[in-house]
Amino acid sequence: MTKASPSAGDRKRLSPEERRAMIVAGATAYFSEVGLEGNTRALSKRLGVTQSLIFNYFSTKTDLLEAVYRAVYLDRISPDWPALIADRSRSIHDRALTFYREYTQAIFSYEWMRIFMFSGLAGEELNRRYLEHVSGLLLRPLMEEFRHAAPGPKKPEMEDIWNLHGGIIYIGIRRYVYQVPCPDDQEPAIRAAISRFVDAFDIPFEQDCRTPDSQAAAGLPESRAQPRDDIKIT
Repeated sequence: MTKASPSAGDRKRLSPEERRAMIVAGATAYFSEVGLEGNTRALSKRLGVTQSLIFNYFSTKTDLLEAVYRAVYLDRISPDWPALIADRSRSIHDRALTFYREYTQAIFSYEWMRIFMFSGLAGEELNRRYLEHVSGLLLRPLMEEFRHAAPGPKKPEMEDIWNLHGGIIYIGIRRYVYQVPCPDDQEPAIRAAISRFVDAFDIPFEQDCRTPDSQAAAGLPESRAQPRDDIKIT
């Protein structure tokens, strides 16, 4: 049964902020299905609004795509991740595992993966801007932390970090782009990838050196205060 489009009365009850968010959410779902070549006329029909209403909030399709980009990509980046990566009171193995656990939980979605792939195929700037942003904010600092932890002359370079990152992201590509069966829990694969990475650079595995008491005093959750006995190098 086809869901009825919202009536004019329903739409009038939305505030401008709510209506804008509704358009962005609808555009996100639409472009993730049809690709970035989708047009605003078809989008307006799907949303049950006029095309002119969309252009009341976004002067061009490019402006609408910018709003989608911010909602799908930038807004999912946690402000806590740079500090997590830089926290040398925790082992680099534990920091990397925690970061990628949280990062994949944030981005592993139908919309994120498919819009990212469509954008790359279309040669759009969105991918390049996002990768440059993630590289500077998260991946380059992560490389520096791995280099600091590596005891010998063999140090990881950015290409090594991109290989680690790309391998983990590929789990989401398999699920949402190729739509092939994948384990519901991706953490074992993430853990194995990080373990192989630290092994390749002879980085010793160390337990989280903070005590539960010091963590409680700092106001951090107990789950992050406990030593990570469950992580093994395989």
